[in-house]
Amino acid sequence: MNTKTVVPAELSGAVTVPGDKSISQRVAMLASLADGTSKVTGYLNGEDARSTLSAMEQMGAKAEFRDGALFITGVAGKLRSPDEPLNMGNSGTGTRLLAGLVAGAGIEVTMIGDDSLSSRPMGRIRQPLELMGAHIGLTGEKGTLPMVICGGKLQGIGYLLPMASAQVKSCVLLAGLYAAGKTTVIEPRPTRDHTEKLFQALEIPIKIDGLEISIEGFGPEGPKYKARDFTVPGDFSSASFWIVAVAVRPGAELLIEHVGLNPRRTALLDVMKRMGADIEITVTEEKGDPYGTIKVRGASLQGTVIEGDEIPNLIDELPIISVAGALAEGQTIIRDAAELRVKESDRIAEMVKNLRQFGVDVEEKEDGMIVTGPAVLKTPDAVIDSHGDHRIAMSVAILNTFGTGPIAIENVGCVDTSYPEFWEHMEQLGGKSE
Repeated sequence: MNTKTVVPAELSGAVTVPGDKSISQRVAMLASLADGTSKVTGYLNGEDARSTLSAMEQMGAKAEFRDGALFITGVAGKLRSPDEPLNMGNSGTGTRLLAGLVAGAGIEVTMIGDDSLSSRPMGRIRQPLELMGAHIGLTGEKGTLPMVICGGKLQGIGYLLPMASAQVKSCVLLAGLYAAGKTTVIEPRPTRDHTEKLFQALEIPIKIDGLEISIEGFGPEGPKYKARDFTVPGDFSSASFWIVAVAVRPGAELLIEHVGLNPRRTALLDVMKRMGADIEITVTEEKGDPYGTIKVRGASLQGTVIEGDEIPNLIDELPIISVAGALAEGQTIIRDAAELRVKESDRIAEMVKNLRQFGVDVEEKEDGMIVTGPAVLKTPDAVIDSHGDHRIAMSVAILNTFGTGPIAIENVGCVDTSYPEFWEHMEQLGGKSE
């Protein structure tokens, strides 16, 4: 079913969110390059992670789900040319990261995707990969999929990222695995560091000096490391919907266990605490990507300003933060977030439009928005269209749990890309959808 009806309801209770999408995709790639078979516990069985895993299988890896885990047998650094184009579905992360591996592996690959992915810019990875010696063919003036990659015999480079992007950073570092010499990436602001943590876990030589990350390449023969077991923690971005839903609802309580608590992913918690949220965090495991427990108790929140260095580490959570802003007292100002315009949809325009349909006072800015609350919500006159953007669909669903009547959300199949259990968990916490 591609339309959901969401009814206002109280949300409270406990939930365990599925595995982290970003980590799952990186594990699929790196385990597929290893020598031997890796056991992966907690792998996200959503569409984006599946498309990445399928792409690695097309290039020689073997994968099997059994006994509640994923087993990946790697190619010992030797990827093979796939017989058909790699269909990356809706996954921007999978596409950009995998482009780095393919560029280094000395094979020719065509990458395609759905309509949403095919509208997203890929020029940002073409520049560094071509500086390293690869040839990248893109479509049209905007530089989009389909993308043809011809790589091999790469040289390490020093690259200053023109934007704070974990995807571009990881793309260059993964290409650097096959390069001759050192590859260095310099970030303008700190971004997600899942790739770096996985390199460290696999004992891939990596040096991190503040915002400068360097690796020594293995050359065209590719990386040499043994398979190992991986545990993927719960996805913090998926947890963020329930954190906001409960934090802004006085009297409600929420418990989320085994959720990822990487400091470069959890900036939402800092924002919510600044708004007055009652949140308690317990770290269970600190090695690698830390994880643990989040407890939330609902409270009355105040608006805040979100800008600057915070933005890269909560870019995926900004749609649901705008919902918090609509229900908080005063203004919530989001700045420096123009990157939202080139996600699965133009998330600034779409959230502004949807908030206005609920009667929220919101002003659109080129790089963000100003939301004034607390809003007196009304039931939208029209069906809400997610435009195939999973975070828009889930954010609107959460907003309507505070609403006045049922709403219909179209094109919700996209939710399966990152959180297949979302609707089930909404029911589990007391929500109503059909």
